Amino acid sequence: MKKLITIILSLGLVIGLSFSFTDSAEAKVKIKTYKNCTALNKDFKGGVARTSKVKNKGGKTKYKPYVSKALYDANKSRDRDKDLIACER
Repeated sequence: MKKLITIILSLGLVIGLSFSFTDSAEAKVKIKTYKNCTALNKDFKGGVARTSKVKNKGGKTKYKPYVSKALYDANKSRDRDKDLIACER
């Protein structure tokens, strides 16, 4: 009986882990390429950072950037100072 319960629980765990039920904040944001920084800053006041660990090289900023690897990669050309934060303000 214990063996049967162990097998059923193990099988349930394997099946449960094989499906991805994560709903991250990044998945809710539609990946969009913006025409310019003014358009990007309307949606994200502080710009878009590639990771949360990047530091701003351009000086003091007023707002904290939104962190999204996919959104940054789509708007990489907007990062003029190449500090991994696009359109920081």
